[in-house]
Amino acid sequence: MLKISTRIIIPDHEIEQQFIRSQGAGGQHVNKTSTAVHLFFDIRASTSLPAYVKHKLLNTSDHRISASGKIIIKSQGSRSQDANRQTALEQLTLVIQAAMVQEKRRIATKPTKGSKTRRLDGKTQKGHTKKLRSKVHGV
Repeated sequence: MLKISTRIIIPDHEIEQQFIRSQGAGGQHVNKTSTAVHLFFDIRASTSLPAYVKHKLLNTSDHRISASGKIIIKSQGSRSQDANRQTALEQLTLVIQAAMVQEKRRIATKPTKGSKTRRLDGKTQKGHTKKLRSKVHGV
């Protein structure tokens, strides 16, 4: 089980893991062992996520979320399979926790009388400056 928050716990059967061979340097160890992990989590099929979190995750522009609604995380930073698995689970937790944060609603405000006056005075001054740059007629 993966504990996201006090109310959201994801059971193990909703998280699919595949262990593959890592890329990069490492000598024979890389060629013999499958230490990298691909973690798959289907957002739409999940029964443990609330609807608002699912909706926010599906509308998030994150490269780890596919068009089909799956979170795909690849971890291969460590030479240990268990460490890579823990890193991938932490990344999944962070992605879901980021979607749980509710943004503050913006309260629309009106411009003050002073700011309106300053803006109009600035426009008048700019127009006057441009008028002075024009050609002189009748000289």
